[in-house]
Amino acid sequence: MSLDRFFYFPDSKQRGSPADDGLTFEDVVIPTDDGLRLHGWFMPATGRARGTVLHLHGNAANITGHYAFVNWLPAAGYHVLAVDYRGYGRSAGRVSRGGMLLDALAAMDYLRGRTDVDRRRVFVFGQSIGGVVAAALAAKRGRQIAAVAIDSAFTSYRAIASYHVRRQPLLLLTAWWYPHFVQRGDDAIECVRAISPTPVLFMHGREDRITPARMSQELYDAAGEPKSLWLVDGLDHTEVWLARPAEARRRLIDHFESACAGTA
Repeated sequence: MSLDRFFYFPDSKQRGSPADDGLTFEDVVIPTDDGLRLHGWFMPATGRARGTVLHLHGNAANITGHYAFVNWLPAAGYHVLAVDYRGYGRSAGRVSRGGMLLDALAAMDYLRGRTDVDRRRVFVFGQSIGGVVAAALAAKRGRQIAAVAIDSAFTSYRAIASYHVRRQPLLLLTAWWYPHFVQRGDDAIECVRAISPTPVLFMHGREDRITPARMSQELYDAAGEPKSLWLVDGLDHTEVWLARPAEARRRLIDHFESACAGTA
């Protein structure tokens, strides 16, 4: 019995689009190897492109509520592909753990097939559960990725389920058994070991109430070089992008550029 469905909270509600920010963008359709069609937005860089970023979003809603994390990148000189996993937004199918990885692989193939994308400068930025997917993607396709950034991810599906059950008395009483039935597989703590030599940046707010910051420390410890870790005092889940956007943006860009310069 798979209990993965409890990890995902997709919807199709429209919360905005790049047009609201005055951005040029393309609605794109991405085919998967198992016959689904995913919806995404390709936002081209302003001026000459410095690279392309694949954004893998968190587990709730859809890209219309997540693209704001990366809507600044085109002005910084980066193409951006924001894609919805199967079952999210306008993408077909039903979300699953293995399906999310297939979706990320399909998005990479789509980018590598575009004539305006420099294959040598493709970066992956995953947030929350998207960071877990990013780790699995990089473990399989590291040679196709110039650098990976993982924001507020958890170590394993079983570990994050256990964390939430243990900290809520009612769940501990009624669902103590749940983490034991969460299947292993495509867990970030295993996948990060295979990312090296692709440079990886881990980032996390120390006061994260959804995913404890110690999990990024554990991921960092498990990863091979080159790697870096940024733990931010006083901030909650992915909150650094609202509370300290200038520093967060600088660190992400520096990570990408240093990887291409061979100095990450």
